[in-house]
Amino acid sequence: MMNYAEYLAYADQALRSVKPQEVQGMIDLLWHAYEAGSTVFVIGNGGSAATASHLAQDLAKGTRRTLAQKRRVRALALTDSAPFLTAYGNDDGYEFVFEQQLRNHARPGDVLIAISGSGNSPNILCAVKWAKRNGLTTLGITGFDGGKLRRLAQHKLHVPLNDMCTAESIHSVLLHYVVLALAGRIHGNVAWH
Repeated sequence: MMNYAEYLAYADQALRSVKPQEVQGMIDLLWHAYEAGSTVFVIGNGGSAATASHLAQDLAKGTRRTLAQKRRVRALALTDSAPFLTAYGNDDGYEFVFEQQLRNHARPGDVLIAISGSGNSPNILCAVKWAKRNGLTTLGITGFDGGKLRRLAQHKLHVPLNDMCTAESIHSVLLHYVVLALAGRIHGNVAWH
């Protein structure tokens, strides 16, 4: 068992192991989606479902400055509709819960951000495969060795750590940075509050 100081060093090392170009690539991808008026869909399971919901909210609200701002980041977490998730999970199989929502809402040019610590969740992989076949740009956020998602997604944000709890924590830290950097880019400055 690590003490607190050891855990801080461990988490810091994990954060520093992430490739800066992958972080910048995500910021650039989201900037282009904003510029094009594309929708950013976010998916995940378990803790990653909470991260997906949090990221979509931060992108939609955290990148705007005023209530009257017209142009905004269009972001939606497909983890947030319990009736949709349970209906498809019960009637057709849990592996289709995200893919079927994309069929309802997604258009070519949109973006799918898929978060999976292991990178091997069947419903995540099913959605990413559908997205790629239908003209969406895909980004996989992973831990461990990245699993199948890291190989399948067009863009990556990988935390090379064999520890789900800390990998998910690092995901949150990185995604908050991405939102802050994107907001700064949208508003022509790097001042964050």
